[in-house]
Amino acid sequence: MSEKIARLIEIMAALRTPGTGCPWDLEQDFRSIAPYTIEEAYEVADAIEGGDLNELKDELGDLLLQVVFHARMAQEIGAFAFDDVVLAICDKLVRRHPHVFGGGGSLTAEGVTTQWSEIKAQEKAGKQKVGKGAAAPASLLDGVPLALPALTRAVKLQQKASRVGFDWDDALHVMGKIREETEEVAAELAQPGATASPALEEEIGDLLFVVSNLARHARVDPEQALRGANAKFERRFHHIERRLAEMGTTPAAASLDEMEALWAEAKKMEKARNCD
Repeated sequence: MSEKIARLIEIMAALRTPGTGCPWDLEQDFRSIAPYTIEEAYEVADAIEGGDLNELKDELGDLLLQVVFHARMAQEIGAFAFDDVVLAICDKLVRRHPHVFGGGGSLTAEGVTTQWSEIKAQEKAGKQKVGKGAAAPASLLDGVPLALPALTRAVKLQQKASRVGFDWDDALHVMGKIREETEEVAAELAQPGATASPALEEEIGDLLFVVSNLARHARVDPEQALRGANAKFERRFHHIERRLAEMGTTPAAASLDEMEALWAEAKKMEKARNCD
């Protein structure tokens, strides 16, 4: 083990030592730390999106801390330690890359993805065989964490169903389904008292699910696409705020027509920059 990793593990052990450690760290358990682990993963993604490698370095360190934190808590109850985590991922990488480590021949990137899924399914089946008691019937959709962002989880569920042919042939067929779902949303909106109703929520959920399926067929990550759209919205709205401030007013005091004109101005400026 490198001295730097050993030092990080020592620091975490000190923070979790009763009597001399940090009161906050000592109060934590797996469940209380889980939200921070998810948050740090998002911050890594944000740093990548921003293209700031120094920020990425810091955020990867924060994410590594989460791994060390969970490993330390597991070690305290005799379950496993950090070394076991490293050994497990090393074994998994070798096992799931037989084309690299086992003389399995060359593969395309798509072939590697298929092979990874097949090996993962075999591993899961093996675990179920050695499990105790009567297990519930395995579903093809098992193994997609509920804690994933909804768009990401939708894509993973669709990918699993696609393996047995439950899928559209191409993205254009998905577009037809999007139009159908949009019409169903419109029909629900036309109902009296539809706003915030469970039925409307269900129809909008169906629409979002199909849009995520379109992204999958187009080989676009819907989470990344939506982050990009969020960033674009922020940029253009900030332009509106700046221009209104120059005019001595605010968004709250401006009309919708004024703000839409400034939005179009921001869009035109972005397009001109992209063409340079």
